[in-house]
Amino acid sequence: MRKIKRVLQLHHEAGLSERQVADLCQMGKGSVRRYLERAAAAKLPWPLPDDMDETQLEQLLFPPPPRPANPESGRARPDFATIHREFKSHPNVTLQLLWEEYKEQTPDGVNYSWFCEQYRQWTQHLDVVMRQEHRAGEKIFVDHAGDTLTVIDPETGQRRQAYLFVVAQSQQLHLRRSHLDARAR
Repeated sequence: MRKIKRVLQLHHEAGLSERQVADLCQMGKGSVRRYLERAAAAKLPWPLPDDMDETQLEQLLFPPPPRPANPESGRARPDFATIHREFKSHPNVTLQLLWEEYKEQTPDGVNYSWFCEQYRQWTQHLDVVMRQEHRAGEKIFVDHAGDTLTVIDPETGQRRQAYLFVVAQSQQLHLRRSHLDARAR
């Protein structure tokens, strides 16, 4: 539980500095400053009323954030599972594009900022983390970097399609191109 009463008491009654209060309460100086600023903004009297406990004090200084307008009141909530599948299955799809498609289907739908915020919150509940422990320089990681590129031979003007691969080793990034058709050389 927070030590708000103790912080206020040490500051007001003992006249201690923020640093001294932080040391005595074993907390950060920034937390002490926030408690004092919030108490001043709430015009909290000192000494506190006798019937005010720590929970009431915390609720007064740290009220819950205002709830955003309910997007479901007359608005169709985006289907984030479908959006996520689209986003992951097509390399050139962006959230902006998916939101535009959503707005075409639902003109009175939610705004882009809410859409992105809610999508990011939704993705935090996915269990998709794969942590790989390795020593630097021990392994090389190669990844395909999207669509093919058009490579133009400066002498002949011949155009060829090429894949772009990204190789990472020892915290350095190397770029290499591999031609789609090796026989076209």
